Amino acid sequence: MMKMDERRARIREVRRNLVREGPPWTRDREGDFETVTLPERDCDLLRDLLISEGAETVVEVGLAYASSALAIGEALVTVNSPRRRHVIIDPFQERDWSNVGWNLLSSAGLDSTATLMLSPSSIALPQLVTEGLIADAAFVDGSHRFHEVFVDLYFLRKIVRPGGVIVIDDSWAPSVRTAAHYYEQNLGWAKIPDAFPETVIPLRVDPQAPATRCSALRLPDPSFEPPFEEFHPF
Repeated sequence: MMKMDERRARIREVRRNLVREGPPWTRDREGDFETVTLPERDCDLLRDLLISEGAETVVEVGLAYASSALAIGEALVTVNSPRRRHVIIDPFQERDWSNVGWNLLSSAGLDSTATLMLSPSSIALPQLVTEGLIADAAFVDGSHRFHEVFVDLYFLRKIVRPGGVIVIDDSWAPSVRTAAHYYEQNLGWAKIPDAFPETVIPLRVDPQAPATRCSALRLPDPSFEPPFEEFHPF
């Protein structure tokens, strides 16, 4: 059985190779890996945040090329809890991604603690609620349509423990930012300052203007339900 340092070294090697050489397979779209995947810097920041939180169970929406999943796996190995669990939801991993992300996780030795759910998040997340899963953190990088981001966050609020953390990728996008803003304005979610510093994001209309790619939000502790007549526009 590998020791923690050996497991972590194996994950880091897979991560380094992915950054240097790219994945062994990509979709037939120019620059697809660079466009889709979470950059190495943000992966490191995500890993470090989860380690500082002592996260043992993490839910991730979206796998694709597994850059963020590998970073989450490294964090879980570093925390080194015997109860560590990584639940990943991606209905397109087999059909559209040829299992490239899952195969990379397996090559890093993370398939023993990770679970891949191939259902849409709107189906998989309620299933996790029904099962009674309690997570310390979540990473959201699925659909960027407003209504689907909103639904992801709705169910993750029931899964992530009070005081836990939800990290949202591409929070610069208006649809994503607006969905998250509802929970900030009405349900007490609070941004964790400086968790993800500003950077240049090529996909933005003005790519030279720095923006925050990811947002880390802490859930209130204790959790609460606001009165139905109390509503703050978002």
